[in-house]
Amino acid sequence: MNEKTGKLKMTPQRIAIMDYLDGNTSHPSADDIFKAVSGRFPTMSFATVYNTLDALKSRGRVLELTIDPERKRYDPNTVSHHHLICVTCKKVVDIHKDYDIQVEKALTSDFEIIGKHIEFYGLCPVCQ
Repeated sequence: MNEKTGKLKMTPQRIAIMDYLDGNTSHPSADDIFKAVSGRFPTMSFATVYNTLDALKSRGRVLELTIDPERKRYDPNTVSHHHLICVTCKKVVDIHKDYDIQVEKALTSDFEIIGKHIEFYGLCPVCQ
């Protein structure tokens, strides 16, 4: 990374990681990304994937999701949206609908609400 400009140095490995994430709606974990990309770059380390994800997250290019208690997942779609999660297989589906939910002022403890993320849980068609 260029410390003066904050730009991410583009290596072939980082480009491959970004290409894998581009348009990916599966909400992959770092391990999923490593398995998908390391075939092209056998000497690439897991740390490269993790560091790249961290750099992308800090630049607002990817969201880190904590919807799976077993592992963090990553979403290249940074537009505000919600998720539907299968409780059995952990499949995650994007929901692109805004829900007008207001929190009573008495419950906010003087917080200024700047965003929201709603998670819905259920069984996907395969797991039903």
